[in-house]
Amino acid sequence: MVLEQEFVNLGAAFLTPAGEINSALAGIKAFVFDWDGVFNDGRKSSHIDSTFSEIDSMGINLLRFDYWLRKGEIPLIYIITGMKNNEAVEFSKREHFNGIYINTKNKRQALESICINNKISSKELAFSFDDVLDIEVAGMSGVSFFVGRKSNPLLTDYIKENHVCNYITAFSGENNAVREICELIIGLSGDYKKTVELRIQFTGEYEEYLRKRGSISTDIEMLSQS
Repeated sequence: MVLEQEFVNLGAAFLTPAGEINSALAGIKAFVFDWDGVFNDGRKSSHIDSTFSEIDSMGINLLRFDYWLRKGEIPLIYIITGMKNNEAVEFSKREHFNGIYINTKNKRQALESICINNKISSKELAFSFDDVLDIEVAGMSGVSFFVGRKSNPLLTDYIKENHVCNYITAFSGENNAVREICELIIGLSGDYKKTVELRIQFTGEYEEYLRKRGSISTDIEMLSQS
């Protein structure tokens, strides 16, 4: 597959063949993202929240628009973060994500809550993650994407040996791994050229999509930790 080779040439690794990932994506109804280390390098302090990139923001918007063009509905989007991060909350609200789970150390609880609230199974979720705390949720998900970085070669080996995910990104969180994941998904299951060209026009179908996206209110959840 030409598209698969294009991403491999960047340094990505397919632990599942691209065709099989595409088949799994057909049943996905929700895209769930970890925050720290996925949208950024995970760095923060007591006074500074970890941030996001507009490049990743556009990637998610194109992903949602492409999904809407193909299926006539906007996919569910959630963020799960282990801390209360004001930047993550404001970003989720600005982009009209369905929800964000903050201060969530047990991410399985968040995943189960998403499934219950939306009457879907965990196999209907795609999960993007970057570290040890996320591995259980990755295994529960229908499709999962591991954000690669050079600083944890042993964890990467573990991910590969145990087939924890379907795909390992070429780029790290601070270098727009989210955009890479979104472009891969659109390239596999959608029509990238059509999506971009209709987005450029900013009229017609994109206007209708924006109106529907704008009607989504963002739930801010904080689960009790067991």
